[in-house]
Parts: sequence; C-alpha cells; structure tokens
Amino acid sequence: QVQLVESGGGLVQPGGSLRLSCAASGNIFNINDMGWYRQAPGKERELVAAITRGGSTNYEDSVKGRFTISRDNAKNMVYLQMNSLKPEDTAVYYCNADVRESAIFRYRAYWGQGTQVTVSS
Repeated sequence: QVQLVESGGGLVQPGGSLRLSCAASGNIFNINDMGWYRQAPGKERELVAAITRGGSTNYEDSVKGRFTISRDNAKNMVYLQMNSLKPEDTAVYYCNADVRESAIFRYRAYWGQGTQVTVSS
C-alpha cells in the first residue's frame, strides 16, 4: 500500500511563488519516474513536469524557465518550485509516482489527492 500526499498549494498573486511538495509513503521497494500534473476546471489533466530517478527532467512548454522539478530519492519526495506564477497556472496540482512495492510486484502508478493552486490578484 502506497500513499502520495501533496502540500504547499494556496492563493498567490501573479508573479508570486509557491513550492509544492509530495511525499510518498508506505510499502515502497523502488520509485522510477515522478511527476506533477495539473487540471483546471473544464480542461484535461496535463503533465507539468516529470523527473526520472536519475534526475532527467521534462517540462510543459508554458512553464519552462519558471518551474523546477526536483526529487529526493532517499526521502521518497518530489518537489515543484513555481516562480513567476500566472493566472493561467491556476489548477489542482497532482503528484504522480511509478512505484514498485516489492521485488515480485510490477510498477504501478500512484496519484496524490491534489493541492489547489490559485493565482489571482
């Protein structure tokens, strides 16, 4: 059993910053890719940033240069530093991780419950 819990969301003004955190806990044998997704009302969930276990990253074009994803493998955590926030960034942000719970189990995707980020003046 694995649980992902996000934190750090909130209300900020345009141009402000937030740092999201996601902690994975439970029966964790190994975690491969991790990522942050977001979903705004009426829109599909989209990948914001992803990071491999080795630290290779990918970003959605609109957040390049503003957001930074990082992870701490020893702590089973992933972070998203968001700078220069825009109203268009408003969404529920979800943490994702591909987790192997034991040597005899396959990797499977786990999701956090989401944290609201609202950018408004």
